[in-house]
Amino acid sequence: MKTKKLLFLTLTLFCFTFMAEAQRGVRIGYIDMEYILESVPEYKEASTQLEGKVQRWKKDIEKRQKEIDQMKLNLANERVLLTKELIDEREEEIQIKEDEMLQYQQDRFGPNGDLMIQRRQLVQPIQDQVFNIVQEVAENKKYDFIFDKSADVVMLFAAKRNDVSDLVLRSIERAGRRVQAENKKEKREIEQREKLSLEEEGAVTEREQAILDKKKEREEIVETKKNEREEMMSQRKKERDSIRAAKKAEFEARRQRLIEEREKRKDSILDARQNRKNTP
Repeated sequence: MKTKKLLFLTLTLFCFTFMAEAQRGVRIGYIDMEYILESVPEYKEASTQLEGKVQRWKKDIEKRQKEIDQMKLNLANERVLLTKELIDEREEEIQIKEDEMLQYQQDRFGPNGDLMIQRRQLVQPIQDQVFNIVQEVAENKKYDFIFDKSADVVMLFAAKRNDVSDLVLRSIERAGRRVQAENKKEKREIEQREKLSLEEEGAVTEREQAILDKKKEREEIVETKKNEREEMMSQRKKERDSIRAAKKAEFEARRQRLIEEREKRKDSILDARQNRKNTP
């Protein structure tokens, strides 16, 4: 019930405002940002180049996945011939490759990956240029509102004379105070306050603002502590990543040692066979 009253008051105020504006003639325009982008040669060319990068990234991922699949197949076929230590090493190597592939996918196609960043970089300059031109056109042609029809009702320009935000906010606050009043004294105080102008009411609310400022200060302290905790967690993650990198390097060194030892044994066997052949 309370929500309906607030909504009714807000809609009524907007209706009166637009009825008043209608008497002098409200000018409303719109643009189609998608159409503009598609018509800009620089955007089309850059978009084509970006699509080429996307295809290369996808091929890289497919190549990495095939390599991993082949490693798994080789391990399955050779498992019975390998020692437990060699099996563990091969499985660890596969896990490292899978982690690297997942990280590559995230770096390229994740929410903060190269694709999203480069798309924003591609669109932003044109959007900025369009926004600046819209402001000039609206001022010169005396438009009251200009929207972007390709977005979810994005207002690109609005004449300040049509801004009734303070009036709406004041009405909502008054309605809320009336609902919260618990006795006749509070209701009389609210009625007296509603008779004030916006400037007078602003002066009265200075004390209330001081209270809000103190509350905000406490919230900032809490936020600071939260950020400190997040920074500590981030540092711990860096340490874990460093340990993992060291472990990976150790694994590579051990793997290389094993390969070299196998090669030496193989060479030793070949040398022995050659010596037996040469012995009369």
